[in-house]
Amino acid sequence: MISKNYFQNAGLGSILDKVISGERLSIDDGLALYDCPDLNALGALASIKRRAMHGDKTFYVINRHINYTNICVNGCLFCAYAREHGEEGSFQLSREQILDKLKNAPVAPREVHVVGGCHHDIPLKFFEETFAEIKKELPQAVIKSFTAVEIDHLATTEGISSVEVLKRLQAVGVEMMPGGGAEIFDSEVRHRICPKKIDAENWLRIHGEAHELGYTTNCTMLFGHIESAAHRVDHLDRLRRQQDKSGGFNCFIPLPFLTENSRLKIEEPLTGVDELRTTAVSRLMLDNIPHIKAYWVMLGVKQAQAALHFGADDFDGTVVEEKIGHMAGASSDQALTRTELEEMIRGCGFTPVERDAKFNEI
Repeated sequence: MISKNYFQNAGLGSILDKVISGERLSIDDGLALYDCPDLNALGALASIKRRAMHGDKTFYVINRHINYTNICVNGCLFCAYAREHGEEGSFQLSREQILDKLKNAPVAPREVHVVGGCHHDIPLKFFEETFAEIKKELPQAVIKSFTAVEIDHLATTEGISSVEVLKRLQAVGVEMMPGGGAEIFDSEVRHRICPKKIDAENWLRIHGEAHELGYTTNCTMLFGHIESAAHRVDHLDRLRRQQDKSGGFNCFIPLPFLTENSRLKIEEPLTGVDELRTTAVSRLMLDNIPHIKAYWVMLGVKQAQAALHFGADDFDGTVVEEKIGHMAGASSDQALTRTELEEMIRGCGFTPVERDAKFNEI
């Protein structure tokens, strides 16, 4: 048992009191966590919160990622995945190719995760028909599809509201939304790295609309580029305030910026210490979002294991084939098996728990 004096000596005594009492941390508290020189104390504090919420359970899911196209009109500066129409390396999957990937998955997935670029001319009807076919083939699977950015793009190209897009997707079996496209909410940073994407207010609005319709959604933050610690804390605060309003966020994923193949060049690349620090701060600030994901695709397996001791309680899943992070420079495997996931979790001193897409235990 770590003594209170240990946290006081690290400058975290007052924040420890808030964590134990369940009091919400302030913006200033979040900044103090980023300034704390003792990474181990920060990790221990986040672990107190994590264990209070989940004990020693660490969740994973049998899932399958489908990236249906990398053709995108947004041209974000940081993105190494997107291509223009006709550019070398661009791709667009047909319905048959998407279904074949699912039929040939090593294990029938409980979660089908579908995201891609904002293509200039794929109609909503294509996705409605595709998702209806997926539900026929995999009735047990939850379809988690389209970031708020993609929803807004489909609404614009179809000339309808984002609510109508969400309703039409829901009618063919979509139950969840991933959390991508949030990047950093600060308007100045956003203007520099992704000026064509919807702004923070519209990203949050679309997730709020989805929550009102009964969707469960994830949320993310892309960190380690040109943003500051203050921008990160502001981002986390906006997420928890949206959660206060609509209550549908189930999991937060801190996404480290991968620089290898990006056009966005930065002077001080992200460190592993900062990755762990941000995981811990996320767990402590997001008091009303149940789960924090250690996304092994972006972190790498060993760093994701370490993140379990810094507040994360979810290890994602089998994935099978992921293109966005790997085209950005991720060196992780393309897939993990159930056995590998469980062994990695147990090796860190936690109990592996298989879940479905909505974190119901299997």
